Amino acid sequence: MVTHVDGLGKACFHSGMTALDAVSVYTPETRVPIGSLAGPLGLTDLQVRLFRRFHGLDQVRLDSGRSLHDLLHAAVRGLTALRGNENRVHYVIHGRAMPVVVPYPENPLHDVCRELGLGHALTFTVTQQSCASGLLAVELAGRLLAEDPRPDALALVLTGEKTFTLDARLLPGTSIFSEGAAACLVSATGPRDRLLAYACHQRGEFDVEIGESTERFQREYRPALASVIHRAVGEAGLTLDDIRLILPHNVNVVTWQRLCLLLGYPVGRVVLSNVASGGHVFCADAFANYRTALEDGLVREGDHYLVAAVGAGNGATFSAMLFRH
Repeated sequence: MVTHVDGLGKACFHSGMTALDAVSVYTPETRVPIGSLAGPLGLTDLQVRLFRRFHGLDQVRLDSGRSLHDLLHAAVRGLTALRGNENRVHYVIHGRAMPVVVPYPENPLHDVCRELGLGHALTFTVTQQSCASGLLAVELAGRLLAEDPRPDALALVLTGEKTFTLDARLLPGTSIFSEGAAACLVSATGPRDRLLAYACHQRGEFDVEIGESTERFQREYRPALASVIHRAVGEAGLTLDDIRLILPHNVNVVTWQRLCLLLGYPVGRVVLSNVASGGHVFCADAFANYRTALEDGLVREGDHYLVAAVGAGNGATFSAMLFRH
């Protein structure tokens, strides 16, 4: 049973199983020290020092020679489990933070699908939850597969964006974005990485144009995220002690240090190693941290792990997903 909590905090249930069959991540090799971005981003020397020493951000990944099309293409090409199974993919969902990422009439998502033998799939984008839209895409993929009459149907979830505007490069006083992309193959019957619970709380009052003050958002940020984490863990019938690992959004280190104090959860069990060297890769953070957890042997068969994300833009979205590896 998977739990979805809507914007009013009301729990909604749907049956079926959602599993992550395979995950591929592409990040550019070029690492740019954030100090070299001070001019383009309008940062003072003090702000750069705060990002590095306080927030734990040191470098970001950028690739001026690759387009969004190239990023998505590289991520999908790295998904070896997809090869030979293209005909089984009936849904392709791009979860992204920005509502507009390329000039009209370019459509890199559909171009990549056509090039890689996925032109037959129902393909669409979700942006409504900003940097939490990647988790929304996984949940939607599970819903679609649960209703699909074909038992072997698959969905492909893509995340990843370019830092093409100032808003897409910087969260003032909070984080700096990196470029990259991820591809995740989702099934309804996979043997591991099964989704047990999903909690999501949308807060429209934090709309940046007409909502509450930035100060109130900062005050309520950690309690709101802690609330959905507790809700997801509780709906799975577990406690935080049962959670082997948390895969965070890479907004910064200090946010997670303080959140762990609030949760009473060991910060050493939060995968924060990608923050300093990779920055905040929009909706791809969760999948990048998943790959790190696997490659570093941080998660074992049967372990429970939690993925968390926050999206801010037209309001704020706080999300948590609980999986069993």
